Amino acid sequence: MAAIAEQQGCTPEAFDAIKEACRPVVLRNLVADWPVVEAGSRSPQSLCDYLLRFDTGRTLDAFFGAPEIAGKYYYGEDLDGFNFERRTVRFAEALGAILDGLKTPGSPTVYAGSLTVDDYLPGFARENVMPLVTVGARLWLGHASNVAVHYDAMDNIACVVAGRRRFTLYPPEATGKLYVGPIDHTMAGQPVSLAASSPPDPARYPLFEEVRASALVAELEPGDALYLPKLWWHGIEATAPFNGLVNYWWDGFRAGPDAPYTALLLSMIAIAERPPAERAAWKAYFDHYVFRPDGHPLRHLPPGKHGILGPLKPDNYGRIRAWVMHLLRGFNA
Repeated sequence: MAAIAEQQGCTPEAFDAIKEACRPVVLRNLVADWPVVEAGSRSPQSLCDYLLRFDTGRTLDAFFGAPEIAGKYYYGEDLDGFNFERRTVRFAEALGAILDGLKTPGSPTVYAGSLTVDDYLPGFARENVMPLVTVGARLWLGHASNVAVHYDAMDNIACVVAGRRRFTLYPPEATGKLYVGPIDHTMAGQPVSLAASSPPDPARYPLFEEVRASALVAELEPGDALYLPKLWWHGIEATAPFNGLVNYWWDGFRAGPDAPYTALLLSMIAIAERPPAERAAWKAYFDHYVFRPDGHPLRHLPPGKHGILGPLKPDNYGRIRAWVMHLLRGFNA
């Protein structure tokens, strides 16, 4: 395993270069001056008291796990069901359950995640300002936990505000060797790597042995952050008894409302089960028009002759989208 690259004192200008490279980077002490980090440095109770100042009383779905799973929220036997219980509770109740568990050995573990700060804790973002992006924040709190290796379809800045986090990363090109689970039966929305999230089993997951040692690892303390480009596989271990994280998801290169994942799903039904030779032909067209390893597909023509394959902005995005919607409604090209 190798360490993830690090940077101290990241500026918005430096972050632009980091995003362009699409490689993970640890941003040390990025949010060390946040009030929530200072509150967490005093005690779990102090951090919870700080958060409750902003509480609107909304409910959330929290994970409750039996002591024997040790915070590893995962599938049940044979991928049937899950090994934890989802309960709908108010934010203050979730915090209370987390704090009570710290006082009582053998208590169930609790995990409350992906809480939109502007909805649950309005005012939090004004006191804890993210210097690199202007999108909304999400909050994750709980006991020690082990989140299965998964990917997100959005770029991410993950900021530790309490406890410690260990991130283990695999690049997108490792996907075929990670033994990915179902995409529509998941713990929290995204498919997971069965091989990277389970005890070593070379007999069951032989291809994973080729990439296991190439994982990137980072240990984050309160105030540290990790920039995680979209589609990078990552497992997250919260290793302290009490842990808190604030993250920011956004698509750093979006040109319009449509997500690449939508195109992937459409390709699954339009292409995936055609004969191998036809799939290979479509792959050649995708490479030529979409992935463009040799440059623009109409580079041999003057820019004025590129038509809808010219720059997406200001007009071509809408033109192509209208054409796609026309086709999806069942009209012929």
